[in-house]
Amino acid sequence: MNTAVMWFRRDLRLTDNPALLDAVAAGDGQVLGVFVLDPVLWERSGDPRREHLAASLRSLSQSMGGRLVVRKGDPAKIISAVAKEVDAASVHVASDYAPYGQQRDQEVEASLKCPLVRTGSPYAIAPGRVLNQQGRSYMVFTPYYKAWMEHGWRQPVEAPSKITWVRADGEKLPDGDADGAGEEGARERWADYLESVGEYDDQRDRPDLDSTSRMSIPLKWGELHPRTMLADLAHKRSDGAQAYARELAWREFCADLLARNPEAAWKPLRPEFEKMQYDEPDELFDAWREGRTGFPFVDAGMRQLAGSGFMHNRVRMVVASFLVKDLHVHWKYGARWFMQSLRDGDLASNSLNWQWVAGCGADAAPYFRIFNPITQGLKFDPHGDYVRRWIPELRDLAGKAAHEPWKHGGAEGYPDQIVDHGEARRESLRRYDAIR
Repeated sequence: MNTAVMWFRRDLRLTDNPALLDAVAAGDGQVLGVFVLDPVLWERSGDPRREHLAASLRSLSQSMGGRLVVRKGDPAKIISAVAKEVDAASVHVASDYAPYGQQRDQEVEASLKCPLVRTGSPYAIAPGRVLNQQGRSYMVFTPYYKAWMEHGWRQPVEAPSKITWVRADGEKLPDGDADGAGEEGARERWADYLESVGEYDDQRDRPDLDSTSRMSIPLKWGELHPRTMLADLAHKRSDGAQAYARELAWREFCADLLARNPEAAWKPLRPEFEKMQYDEPDELFDAWREGRTGFPFVDAGMRQLAGSGFMHNRVRMVVASFLVKDLHVHWKYGARWFMQSLRDGDLASNSLNWQWVAGCGADAAPYFRIFNPITQGLKFDPHGDYVRRWIPELRDLAGKAAHEPWKHGGAEGYPDQIVDHGEARRESLRRYDAIR
């Protein structure tokens, strides 16, 4: 009988997994499921992302009757060895469009004596498929979004009705814990959120309400596919559901950009920004990382990141703007800190969103859009609840006073502002004028 290998990567689920269906068909129902703990990726991840991955792998293995094979090392050596052990007819994966993933898969394919079959991707529409009338990719989001909607996507597929999971030696699953990790937890989270998705457009910028879905984490690991989410959203006739689908499209726009421009992971898409004058990271950068800038909205975000491995999207924009345009530090340093710290760290979304804030990416915010960290906090955390939740030094300041403690006698243990925002803004605009 044939046996196929299913190499899980960013698709840690059994339902709506076309690559798995192909593996079942190729292996006559006999499939060896394997996950490779690649040191290149594992060592670049911070504890929050490792913990969630470990918990998700345990959940996946449980759904496979405990037969997920986990091995650590070079994927080219491990996958070729696994395929040889079971005399595999083929190895099956979902396509990876990240720079390292594409290179890794080419090396694995060259090492195999059987086919490496790519089916599907982590996206509703794979990078490179949404094109304009001239057959070219988009560099601006709005026309991309319209074409993305017109292109459409396939409907979700069911889990295989019958699989015989093949046994093989593997290593102990890595330690780590995360509430709600795994396919079942992702489905429950999404089902709960769908009940309130109609409010998304009105509440998505309010970190104090804690009303966002946090589905970026399951999407990172493929515990749920965006195609499944879009199928569910199609039944919701509301501005909130449409706004949520648009955010899924933005995620795919970022992936499309990075697939075509792999250097954009750490270099600006707009080459004139290579000449921008930046300051080297110093003690001010350390204060930013540790939530000690003296700007409560910024500090609350950075402390949320340190304490939970997550940060609300509105706050991400503000803390990124503060680093680049108040402290004048290159965005790549902030992007790397986020990738190390975030539970949902996704290279394409992270780097291209940092470029958006820094004004150097495709469809970027104008450079002169410099977020005022005080007015942003007053607008989007109007009662100060978010700030007080993450900054205990400010818990005795009621309401909006928490955003401007210096106007209310200060707060014991909370630092003074490390820069003057007005002066920092003028300096940023001066540096921008120098490269125009």
